[in-house]
Amino acid sequence: MSYSAEIFDAADKELENRRMRSETELEKRRKILFARSPRAEEIERIIARTSVAAARAIFGGEDRRERLEALKRQNLALQDELKRIIKGYGFPENYLDLWHKCEKCRDYGYVNGKMCICMKRLLRQISYDRLNSISPLSLSSFDNFSLDYYDTKPLEDSRNSPYKQMSRVLSFCVKYARGFSTSSESLLFQGAPGLGKTHLSLAIARDVIESGFGVIYVSAPSIMNKLNKEAFEYDRRSNDSPTEQLLTECDLLIIDDLGTEFSSRFNVAAIYNIINTRMIVSKPTIISTNLTITELQENYNMRIISRIIGNLRRLEFIGTDIRQQKHTLKKNKPEEASSAQS
Repeated sequence: MSYSAEIFDAADKELENRRMRSETELEKRRKILFARSPRAEEIERIIARTSVAAARAIFGGEDRRERLEALKRQNLALQDELKRIIKGYGFPENYLDLWHKCEKCRDYGYVNGKMCICMKRLLRQISYDRLNSISPLSLSSFDNFSLDYYDTKPLEDSRNSPYKQMSRVLSFCVKYARGFSTSSESLLFQGAPGLGKTHLSLAIARDVIESGFGVIYVSAPSIMNKLNKEAFEYDRRSNDSPTEQLLTECDLLIIDDLGTEFSSRFNVAAIYNIINTRMIVSKPTIISTNLTITELQENYNMRIISRIIGNLRRLEFIGTDIRQQKHTLKKNKPEEASSAQS
């Protein structure tokens, strides 16, 4: 995958910070040990001196082999004594070693000139974070999703009430997020504006990210703008669009507000490619839209519609626009509106 120089710079900076943290943490551990055992500090100084003496012995006279052997025996004896001291205080055997996040590359990102798997993961995660940076992931959770805004009275054309329906939707979303795996089903959140689709999408994203999965949350207009920009920038160099690859490869992709993006042949083709590729590799996708099935059919070709209808489990959001309720509440009781659900 192609990444921008900015992403590589951010990854290099993170690796440098990891190495610095390892050195700082080692120095803290050394101070703790030496405060308890002055002998341990003395041994470390002696070992350092024997290393210098060994280097000098290499260029010595005829007895250099005997001197090197004697220094080696002394060094090994001191190391054994130091290990016993460390063990005696209940510390791990590698207490005085640098502890790296990745022992394979020692947090340099490369092994024998080849990119380490940790570097690949870091580049991908930074890219995810950059795409997610415009989304208020920290502001939405299942805990602050309130059912108080949904009427308990059944709708005129249904026996179902908004409260009952949204209780089911909330319960399903909680179960989905907390049992998420890369083989989870794809979902379609459908309903009028202001009914909690974005809130529950963000809540799922937050929980799944905390479980260690790679999640990208984007709004349809913002991601289409980015893909259009990349298409212009990359068409003269390669056919590779790094953002499109991230969208198709992440563990969970959430596309919010499908149908609000600018309608163009490029956007329709891009949406189809993303949905179709993820469907082929069986990666879960969540799409939220304010459009009805009829309106979706008017905006997109049948290839997209067949994949959305045929492969995504539909969750219907019903009720009265919560934003309008909040506006009314704010006018009547400003002190209560500050805690209202978005």
